[in-house]
Amino acid sequence: MSHSASAPVPANDPAQDDSESSGPSGRRNKSALLFARDVLIILIVAILVSFLIKTFLIRSFYIPSASMEHTLEIDDRIIVNQLTPDLMPLSHGDVVVFRDPGGWLPPQAPIDQPPLVAAVDWFLSIVGLSAPDSNDHLIKRVIGLPGDHVVCCNPLGQMTINDVPIEEPYITLPQGATRASEVDFDVTVPEGYLWVMGDNRNNSRDSRYNTQNPGKGFVPVDNVVGRALVISWPLDRWAWLDDYPDVFREVDQETPSALPVRPYEVGDGG
Repeated sequence: MSHSASAPVPANDPAQDDSESSGPSGRRNKSALLFARDVLIILIVAILVSFLIKTFLIRSFYIPSASMEHTLEIDDRIIVNQLTPDLMPLSHGDVVVFRDPGGWLPPQAPIDQPPLVAAVDWFLSIVGLSAPDSNDHLIKRVIGLPGDHVVCCNPLGQMTINDVPIEEPYITLPQGATRASEVDFDVTVPEGYLWVMGDNRNNSRDSRYNTQNPGKGFVPVDNVVGRALVISWPLDRWAWLDDYPDVFREVDQETPSALPVRPYEVGDGG
């Protein structure tokens, strides 16, 4: 009796390749590649969304000085709403971050970082999780809006805005001090500018101490990066930042804000 031998399957037989690729090992490899692809897509989308949020909506800054104590402490992290003032008006009492109008900050020596640290810091800044330019900005409270007449101090040591005296519960003064400012001033805020002061009133190089600079101590509205909304870090200091509307209620009733909402335009405000 004769037996027919079965022919060997060629090594490159497509049927064999399909069988192997559909086996458990092939399915695992394919699933791993799909998972890696999905993770990469999610990461790219997350970075893009973070970049857009940081560019147009909010961003993070840290506090490098004591000028706003005890509202803000050194090394606090804050979230800043960048829709102010382009889409949302500024108000008395707002805590704002702004670019140096010129001469407010001493020259900053460049920070020498290892390449890897610099790269990580750059990436975190792109997605809004780091603020390497915090030292190039300032943060103060808005006291005078355009057109306001701001004077200090009256016989009770209070500041007045358009002849309305204000009580300021947010300020920190040295023990025994009762005046809202250790120096006297009498200014009218020009159109397009702000008069700003720190809450740590006798330890803040604010508008009062920059009158010798070209801007005469006033901050251009176009230099405002945004309004500080919340302390985000450390967690035990998490809090919304108050603009104290009750302090300025009578001022606002007498003199409505001179900063109406402006329509947003590409490139507006730098």
